[in-house]
Amino acid sequence: MTSRKPDEQLARNSRLRLVRPRSLATARRAVTTRRTRPAPRPPEGTPAPAELARQARAVLADAVRIARWAAAGAAPSMPEGPFGSGPATVPPTVGAREQAAAALDLTPDQVRAGWDRARLAGLVELHDGTARPGWRLRAWDRDDMAVLRGWVALFDAWSLAHPAPEDVAPTVVAEVVEAVPQVLSLLQLSAGPVLVPALLDLLQQRVAELREERCEVPYGPRGETQPTAAEPGAAAPEGDVPLSVLLDWALEGLAAVGALTLEHGQATLTPLGNWAVWVKLEQICVAAQSPAGNIEQSAEDMLRGCARLTPGPARAEYRAWLAARTVSSAVGELLSVARGEDALLRGLAFEALRVVGAPAEPEVRAAAAEPSLRPYALLWLAEYEGADPEDAADVLTREEATWLWVDTAAAVADHGEPQLLLRHLDSAVQGTVPALIEAVRAGGHPRTVQVLVALAAAHPDPALAKAVRRAAFQVHTGGA
Repeated sequence: MTSRKPDEQLARNSRLRLVRPRSLATARRAVTTRRTRPAPRPPEGTPAPAELARQARAVLADAVRIARWAAAGAAPSMPEGPFGSGPATVPPTVGAREQAAAALDLTPDQVRAGWDRARLAGLVELHDGTARPGWRLRAWDRDDMAVLRGWVALFDAWSLAHPAPEDVAPTVVAEVVEAVPQVLSLLQLSAGPVLVPALLDLLQQRVAELREERCEVPYGPRGETQPTAAEPGAAAPEGDVPLSVLLDWALEGLAAVGALTLEHGQATLTPLGNWAVWVKLEQICVAAQSPAGNIEQSAEDMLRGCARLTPGPARAEYRAWLAARTVSSAVGELLSVARGEDALLRGLAFEALRVVGAPAEPEVRAAAAEPSLRPYALLWLAEYEGADPEDAADVLTREEATWLWVDTAAAVADHGEPQLLLRHLDSAVQGTVPALIEAVRAGGHPRTVQVLVALAAAHPDPALAKAVRRAAFQVHTGGA
């Protein structure tokens, strides 16, 4: 009787075959997938998402036309794009604006304003000084949520889409921008028109509070305190612009992006604006109810706290934590945690980076050059560019997919239950245990031995456990 080699025996043993291979997206969710809680319902009378998306498309109609026109002209079949050769240059030249205006029946100023809106809404994206079509532009006609997210991005950047008067100090502009959410909250709670003088009173009070928090009390030449423009009825310091002028600027800017309407000295939130303010307030409420106070924690402690939450509340925590920091510092902190030894935190860090979105793209793209972060970065970039999360794993090579499988298995072994590790076995891209073991041994992941030992200890099948344990010993001793 001829004897077979051990690997051939393993491959022929049906008990050692992996069952129904699933998408690699399963591996990414092996630790964090739990039953999600129902999302809070918007206030009664809020239009359905499809109607809100229709309104958002109307607000951004010119921006979409300009972005599509620029994208079509920058296609490889065109030797000279409308904004210069190749991808669109930033900012577009005067000649390009005039060319676009003639083609789209717009004025050059409308083209410039629409182009700025397209950038702020993510319809075009900046890459090394050039602009390319964004994933939202490709999904514009079929994905209502992509449209709403694009409009919210424009809503958040209203002060950039509608520049402040040139003779205003940047610090005063920053104070007004910081105080505007309180004005929007009053409009949302009023559920109807609010007189502009009432909004001015609130703006003055909020700016005064901000200055008091920073202890910015102006003093005269002899040390006496001086009244500030934030006090009702007070005269503006020399060279300053009254807050009433800045309130008009803010209301006009919010009206320009479709968040409110101005009529007869009154301001009223549009359905889009009302919905957006409600979403922001819900995020603040969720953050205030955080059991661990994650908003004040470091990135690592915040992610450890979120590891115990279901995906929906975890994303709300990420948003609240990000809102309290500058984008650059938050992204840097998250990537620093991702470079650590805890594989669970690595996966959660990239989930938080998904909430950051477009501003994180340059740093994530650079992180793809680091072997330990490459699979996570490639998945992030694929989803950012419009791939379905279930199909994003197709961008990984077999070696990268195996490395991610081991990394996720390490997270499961460190933080999960044995049953989770067994379920994670099913998500391997290889079809049999021998093929998986061979790929894992060749991958060079620093946690390979620990993962194989934990898998052998957890599996109830003696033959499979023996094969995995032998592979762990071989990797540990450097054997073949």
